[in-house]
Amino acid sequence: MRLLGVNIPDEKRVTIALTYVYGIGPVTAARIVESTKIDPKKRARELSTDDITKIQNSLESVRVEGELRQYVRSNIQRLKDLGTHRGSRHSRRLPTRGQRTKTNSRTVRGNVRKTAGSGKRKVALK
Repeated sequence: MRLLGVNIPDEKRVTIALTYVYGIGPVTAARIVESTKIDPKKRARELSTDDITKIQNSLESVRVEGELRQYVRSNIQRLKDLGTHRGSRHSRRLPTRGQRTKTNSRTVRGNVRKTAGSGKRKVALK
């Protein structure tokens, strides 16, 4: 099933399946299911077209998918343009919230470190 351009898994419960949409977490999904009065134990494949329409109508008030990504991107760009510390950290692709970088954030920095005994040892033949 497709909802807002996202493939929703058919075999999962409605509350869990809604979390596959970017911007909808477990709490928001539960609120949507509760407000539309859909049985939370229903599977996504069991939803009728009326249920899907109710969900889509309730999602119009929430910023999700492309609109949310654009909003986040514009906020990051604003921080960069203002020259804030967080903006400069974003532009250098470093952690922005005060985490240490000497030993952690290796994947973000792209700094792959070899461990001390990683070289192959030669076996002496007798």
